[in-house]
This record gives sequence, structure tokens and C-alpha cells, in this order.
Amino acid sequence: MHKLRIYVDPSVVGGCFDEEFEEDSRALMEMARSGKIRLLVSTLLASELDQAPENVQTVLSDLPRGALEAVTLSNEAAELRDAYLAAQVVGPTRRDDAYHVALATIARADMIVSWNFKHIVHFDKIRGFNAVNLREGYLPIEVRTPREVV
Repeated sequence: MHKLRIYVDPSVVGGCFDEEFEEDSRALMEMARSGKIRLLVSTLLASELDQAPENVQTVLSDLPRGALEAVTLSNEAAELRDAYLAAQVVGPTRRDDAYHVALATIARADMIVSWNFKHIVHFDKIRGFNAVNLREGYLPIEVRTPREVV
């Protein structure tokens, strides 16, 4: 059976220490720890986590190596991010959100998970991201919350 490859954004990692999202974020991490899923983590995520509290920074480093798959920044992902911005799926201040979706798309993740309900996990945003993906020759990307996965 295919092991799901799930791209995570900073809200999921930080959610491990947020009362509202803790249970589902931690359950997702446990699924990765037990080998049920593989988490795709980008260098963009790593740089954002560098600014987070220490307990948030250690969430991913506490997982076994086989639970994680590295996703590196690329010109292709930057171009797709810019296409999202040009299509006004999100505004220029949400550039990193668009980049996370582009990185997940380029990596052919099975889905991206996020708690960002305003700029990523939002009906209109999902439609916008996927319209650009199709126009640019990419597959649609599934966008879910951890709660929908665990």
C-alpha cells in the first residue's frame, strides 16, 4: 500500500503546542513516527521554524529519519509561487504560504496539511491554487487540516 507523503507547513508543527490544535497535530506526528505516513519538510519550513520557540523547533528533529523527506527550494517552485501571486490567489504578504503550496505541488505530495484557514485551507484559496496548477500543467493538490488526516 502507498504510504501517504504529506507536506506540512509551520502551523502544523506549531500546532503541537496550541491547545486548539495540539491533539490532531501530535497525532499526525505520531503517524509519521510509526511509519504510517511520511512528512515532507522543506527548507522554507526549516527557516521559519528557526524563529519559533525551542519546543516547536524540536518537534521534527525528534522524529526518526525515515519519517521525513526533504523538499528543497527550486526555481520551478518559485515560478509556481509567483504564478499564484500573479493570479491573486493570495496577496504578496502571503508569499511564503504560496511557496509552501508550490513546494508541495512540485514535490508531488499527496497533500499539504495546514491550520492556516485564511490563506491555505480555505475553499476559495484551494480552488485558486488548483486552477493555477492546472493552467501551468501541474496536478491539483489536496489541501487538508491534520484533523482530516488523523
